Amino acid sequence: MADTRQRILEATYACVARWGLAKTSVEDAAREAKVSRATVYRVFPGGREELISAVVAWATLEFFIRLYEQVQGATSLEQVMERGIMFAHRSIVEDEVLQRVMQTEPEKLLPTLTFESIRIRQGIAEFLVPYLEQRGVAQGVDLKEAADFLARMVLSYMSAPGRWDLDDPGQVAQLVRAELLAGVVADPGLDAGPHR
Repeated sequence: MADTRQRILEATYACVARWGLAKTSVEDAAREAKVSRATVYRVFPGGREELISAVVAWATLEFFIRLYEQVQGATSLEQVMERGIMFAHRSIVEDEVLQRVMQTEPEKLLPTLTFESIRIRQGIAEFLVPYLEQRGVAQGVDLKEAADFLARMVLSYMSAPGRWDLDDPGQVAQLVRAELLAGVVADPGLDAGPHR
């Protein structure tokens, strides 16, 4: 059953890449996965809506697995954030499916992403807590609130970098220290390890 589910998810993702969200049907997913429509409905009883939500959730999880791999070996909160922001920005820009859907059908994707973003934000915040503990938060700053704030900011900059060039390690380091960590950690000028 797990293998079938994975096949259907991958097939649906391929269909979305080809035709977009609006034009991808259960029939398309079944054909691409080489299973019957009945099998798709057995795995996703909610039909097309459940299938599309599951694909977005699956693609998001895959992204965060790769993100986690990118920050492995970082020795400081600064390194984790710099590596994470650069990888996430690059991934979003280079993801043809996401770019296509965001340009042609944002109204179909955004509700699902909004729901997923709550889980994503919580996951990022939980991941940052031990680094914040090690780094030390500024006096009067609540550890969990600081982690949640940083998670919100990271998500915000990933999709809308504003004046920052997130492909430039120097600018990302400045963003992390001057804007994100200022007021959050004990001394944002100090770094527990080398950049990158």
